[in-house]
Amino acid sequence: MAVQGSLTIERTLLAGADLSAESNLYKLVKLSTGKVILTTGTTDIPFGVLITLGVEDAAVTVLRLGRTKINANEALSVGDKIGTSADGQAAPYVFGTDTTKYIIGDVIVAAGAAGDYATADVNCINAPRGA
Repeated sequence: MAVQGSLTIERTLLAGADLSAESNLYKLVKLSTGKVILTTGTTDIPFGVLITLGVEDAAVTVLRLGRTKINANEALSVGDKIGTSADGQAAPYVFGTDTTKYIIGDVIVAAGAAGDYATADVNCINAPRGA
């Protein structure tokens, strides 16, 4: 018998910086000395999407795999492949063109402009480069 379900993988880790500002919610984070901080470069390897806020050294929850809101760096269309911008927002990338960037998901609900929320299916576990 066929079965359909959803899978979400979340991790709770310590914040390596103050991630308590509302503007940090649903941005991409990376690991730094075992703690999570916002990604700071377009070639960073995203560890996941920040889904709870916290001050430095407080526990925060990061979604590594699943469907989530995501903070857009610019307008995002349904079907766009996404990775991180230099400030943790989701940016559109293209396989074969953006060969140094890690592509972590697909947009399933569009975002109209920078700072808007899109919905995406993300997989930050062993994300491929856009090569």
